[in-house]
Amino acid sequence: MSDGHRSSEQPFRPAPRTALLGAALPRDDSPRSPYRSMPDTERSALWRQRLHEAEAGLTRYLVSLGDEVRLTAWFALQAELFADLPAPDAPPYAWQRIFFRGQALMERFLVDRYGEQVLADWARANAEVHREVETDHGRGAADPIHRIARQAELYGSDYEFDDDDQPSAEHAAVTITHCAIWDYREQARRNGVRLTLASPCTYCTEALSANIRAKGFVPAHRLRGGPTGHGCRWEATAPRQAGADTPRED
Repeated sequence: MSDGHRSSEQPFRPAPRTALLGAALPRDDSPRSPYRSMPDTERSALWRQRLHEAEAGLTRYLVSLGDEVRLTAWFALQAELFADLPAPDAPPYAWQRIFFRGQALMERFLVDRYGEQVLADWARANAEVHREVETDHGRGAADPIHRIARQAELYGSDYEFDDDDQPSAEHAAVTITHCAIWDYREQARRNGVRLTLASPCTYCTEALSANIRAKGFVPAHRLRGGPTGHGCRWEATAPRQAGADTPRED
């Protein structure tokens, strides 16, 4: 899933080189998590960009429905989304809190009024925004995969690129070996937060697939489970390459 909008106020830096683990997990300097050393300013910017992509995408989607009655409710919800915003230079956790709150409110708004099935439509609308605001670094298929890795870093997830198949312009892949989104959700559930979706994968897989497509590549993913917890593997392939060997979305 990102962040308050790297966009206008704070342009993203080109292709950061190192990697992470969020505050919730112990730090690890493994080269397999190349964004572990992402600066706080970049983390905050990515949380802001993600909020922007989600909010602007939902506005776009609701306008497409032409539903004026629900638009009124949406305007009221926007007031909640943008209440008590942190300062632009606030630490990442402050923007993370705003993004989590906004994502939860928007999911509930949509599911309560239209049903869970519209989440895929919302994801596609968000991807239209993503296409415009996510910087292209000229790395082809590697660009959307690096964006997924940067998002994983924000959550403190464990992730790695293939040793024998490094991201390239034609094909790139990243494996999230432990998805920390599940950790945050379970912590929130224990704290009494009402979760709209039974699994974060319901929306996340739609959103990441739509983002990859919006950037002109063919997505493929596979959910994982095992001793390290929930995870997933993502691939992006250039269309001409995918035509010869189309990756499968599980």
